[in-house]
Amino acid sequence: MSNTTGGAVAASQLSMPSLVPAAGSVTLRAFRSTDVPMIQNLSSDPYVPMIGSLDHDAPAEQAATYIDRQHDRLISGIGFSFCVADVQTDEPLGQAGLWLRELPSGRATAGYAIAPVARGQGRAAEALVALTAFGWSLSQLHRIELYIEPWNVASLRTADAAGYICEGLLRSHQAIGGRRVDMLLYASIRADGA
Repeated sequence: MSNTTGGAVAASQLSMPSLVPAAGSVTLRAFRSTDVPMIQNLSSDPYVPMIGSLDHDAPAEQAATYIDRQHDRLISGIGFSFCVADVQTDEPLGQAGLWLRELPSGRATAGYAIAPVARGQGRAAEALVALTAFGWSLSQLHRIELYIEPWNVASLRTADAAGYICEGLLRSHQAIGGRRVDMLLYASIRADGA
């Protein structure tokens, strides 16, 4: 895969996987219009809008627009945005993404968010395991990174449970909610997980 302007991968080189990534009780699939209620529930978490493109307490129209943007991520070559779904019922539970801006250097960034009504059952870790395994299907990818605020204990546990290693603290790494914040850098490398 080659880099194009704006850090995106050539769109013609990306497609949804033919085998649906899965781990434990979750699968990763394309978003559907029927996922709007889950997106609305996800938007009720005040932190989610600060780190992504979803408005706080999004009405149905904005949630539908968010889903359209997730489809555009693949089309534009930015990366893969999956709906995390229950493996048995296909109920939507959250979102997991693999962002490919740094793919020409062998790196990608992962992110995940589980809707508040579906939290506390290890599903974020399962989604991250599935996302990471899928990532290793991209031959150019050798390292997947997570950036987590130190206070976010649930996300730190998710990273640990999925086998990611904490590599250190990045002080004043980025702006979130109008202020500079520290981030812990977690990573998984192909040699460890392939």
